[in-house]
Amino acid sequence: MTLKVFITGASSGIGEALAVYYAAQGATLGLAARRSEFLDGLNARLGGGHACYPLDVTDAPALHAAAVDFIERFGVPDVVIANAGVSAGTLTEYEEDLAVFKRVMDTNVFGMAATFAPFIPAMKAAGGVRRLCGIASVAGIRGLPGAEAYSASKAAAISYLESLRLEMRPYGIKVVTIAPGYIESPMTAVNPYSMPFLLPAAKAAERFAAAIARGVSYTVIPWQMGVVAKLLRLLPNALYDRLFAGAPRKPRGLLK
Repeated sequence: MTLKVFITGASSGIGEALAVYYAAQGATLGLAARRSEFLDGLNARLGGGHACYPLDVTDAPALHAAAVDFIERFGVPDVVIANAGVSAGTLTEYEEDLAVFKRVMDTNVFGMAATFAPFIPAMKAAGGVRRLCGIASVAGIRGLPGAEAYSASKAAAISYLESLRLEMRPYGIKVVTIAPGYIESPMTAVNPYSMPFLLPAAKAAERFAAAIARGVSYTVIPWQMGVVAKLLRLLPNALYDRLFAGAPRKPRGLLK
């Protein structure tokens, strides 16, 4: 049986790498992203035959329409991956950053829920092995300086996915939380600092797909960042503050 996978943020970075990986496995894809020309180009590179949905994940009606179309054309998806996300440096002291803060939260948190919402009733009714996967970040494990919106959004995503996992448990739908470390993508390309354990997007996609197939509840990829994240979580606030107060910041106002 052909695997059916719906991916948001599919036009570049991790989403594009996941699309390439699943297409190579013979999957039928629903590809959603804001840039239609990138989606069309990706679909052509993958041999065509996949469904492209140019939309913004903050537009819940557009996602609903995409879900209805995908299900009518191909059937209920086996995997839905809420990957779309944006990042920007933000500082609350600057009122002009509030609009950026809202955009980050709307995309990274609301957009994830809006992605899953139209598929869940059909997945519950269809039964079988189904997966919902949300892409969070290690930045959600502890708040990073200069990344108030991004860290907050990813912390919210982690908690949201945990709640959803409990809700979906009676229906046999696995909810997978993936918290990436540094992955080569347009989002990380603007970071003006070193990125330990930086992982190429293609390798990350393979590991993400393996975690989704296993139905793991939560994982950090690459694993080395998982070790770092656990250690950071254990640090007392006073020590964490001393170590990270002077850490380099992502540039303000650059939504990627």
